[in-house]
Amino acid sequence: MDRIIVERITCFGYHGVLLEEQTMGQEFQVSLELGVDLTGELDDQIDNVPDYRVAVSIVEEVLYGRSCRLLETLAVRIADKLLALPGIVEATVEVRKPNPPIPGVQGGVSVIITRGGS
Repeated sequence: MDRIIVERITCFGYHGVLLEEQTMGQEFQVSLELGVDLTGELDDQIDNVPDYRVAVSIVEEVLYGRSCRLLETLAVRIADKLLALPGIVEATVEVRKPNPPIPGVQGGVSVIITRGGS
């Protein structure tokens, strides 16, 4: 399977378990690995491949949209929408909080899920 990778889409959102996360917000980063089939005739035309700009729009739509408590929920919402796009047969989504409000955590936290495929 072929892959399209988009790294560190950055958005500010109001997601989290803590009240301060829901009211003050924080930065989120999302990386995508999209499973696609590029074996056909492409003719160097954007219409013949999944457009990763649309994938970025989906990430923004979810992160700027309805608030949720869990990174896992955000990742599933993004993956479900990506799999509805033509030509995407698998989606690996990483949703990351680079600066979570957890004492002692210096490297951030993230959730990675994979949906679709065989």
